[in-house]
Amino acid sequence: MSVLAASAGSMSGFSLIWIVVMLVALYFMMIRPQQKETKRKNAMLSEIAVGDTILTTSGFYGTIIDLTEDTIIVEFGSNKNCRIPMQKSAIAMVEKPEDAVEKEGK
Repeated sequence: MSVLAASAGSMSGFSLIWIVVMLVALYFMMIRPQQKETKRKNAMLSEIAVGDTILTTSGFYGTIIDLTEDTIIVEFGSNKNCRIPMQKSAIAMVEKPEDAVEKEGK
């Protein structure tokens, strides 16, 4: 009987180690990358300024013409008549005017 008890004890210890390994893998594969992406997006949103060209999460390109704490006004199109207020969280990508000049120069 003691061999069976020892065997059951070592199996439960092995199961506990396996669960810990899976939780660590879960952290490095799912939670940590999401935290990094959130930090990157918050840094991007804190650096936006009037005149920046943005890409919205719905795929529209526009230029920021006004900012408030959590809202921006974006101008879409070349006719300068389409101005839409949006939440900052709808921004997917920001391109600074100086970055655009550098790309054209290459």
